[in-house]
Amino acid sequence: MKTLVMRGAMALLLVMPTVSAQAGDLLDWALSGAHHQKQEVVRDDATLLTLEPKQNEIYPHRAGANDFLVTVVARDRVVLSRRALENGDPLNPVTEDVVPDSVQWQDGEVTFLSTQVGGLGLWKKPATGMGLVKRLYRFSGRVVQPTLLPNGEVIAVRLASPLRDRRDARGRHHPDPFDNWSQAGAQPSIIRIDSKGGEHLLSNGVNPAVSPDGAWVVFSMAVGRSRHLFLMRSDGSDLAQLSDGRAEDVQPVWSPDGEWIAFTSNRGHADMRHRSRSNWDIWMVRRNGEDLTRLTRDPGRDGAPAFSADGSRVLFHSDRKVGKAELAAHQLRRAPKGFHIWQVMVPARKE
Repeated sequence: MKTLVMRGAMALLLVMPTVSAQAGDLLDWALSGAHHQKQEVVRDDATLLTLEPKQNEIYPHRAGANDFLVTVVARDRVVLSRRALENGDPLNPVTEDVVPDSVQWQDGEVTFLSTQVGGLGLWKKPATGMGLVKRLYRFSGRVVQPTLLPNGEVIAVRLASPLRDRRDARGRHHPDPFDNWSQAGAQPSIIRIDSKGGEHLLSNGVNPAVSPDGAWVVFSMAVGRSRHLFLMRSDGSDLAQLSDGRAEDVQPVWSPDGEWIAFTSNRGHADMRHRSRSNWDIWMVRRNGEDLTRLTRDPGRDGAPAFSADGSRVLFHSDRKVGKAELAAHQLRRAPKGFHIWQVMVPARKE
């Protein structure tokens, strides 16, 4: 097996709420604001994009054009919202009852995982929020993180056993929307579902992302205490390791030209025994493992990267501190605690 290795890097992980997590649990967690890390402040050039009263925005996804993005919003309920990429202003709600890390934009429509109309399914709806809502697939068992291939097939993650509940002293479930990779108590496997519903096992792993041409899948897989990025063809062949090191590399996403991969990682400051002390940032690397680049530096948790349509910037969610200038720009006196969408310019690349 040919191995492509990204030297000196540590990996970064994002765990999304499970399909059974309730919207109220997510909202309680997002508004708690109890997850900031106390570390030395290191500034980067990221700018705040979305900031609305009493709202938390997580898991941004670029639209087909450079004018819009869609993001999951937690307020009094969890909804998918279309926003203006210029200033982050809300344009329209797209749908409710959506699993946050399951959204994908395709030709003016969004696909998303939902339990609406009974049972777990992959649905499609116009991003304007108007028009027919069509169910593309109905899943049995526990399937998460689906991505629709150009030929209509699906790459997804199947969880082989129930997750271990994470409850506080009062018995309430508290999923962490930042971490959608450490599926505690379950064996996650990447599968391909054909047009007839047939299921094909491709590899162990989580956070699969399909290349723009549909030919390749990049994903995160546990290796000991670390998590590394791997590449394979969409049929599971030609497996290659992309990153290594004592770190967690998670939530990969492809650039529009298919040459670069942005991902979440704690490789800048990884504490493998006390994960809460790790520093999570956005990194970028070529698909051949070269030119590893750190895009963000902040004591807050940066994750869930998404390239803009032209590849010039990376969007991400973060619970970093919102400054006075950002508050003034969004005409607010106080920032809602939790996560909001930020953006950082991609540095000039060597060709």
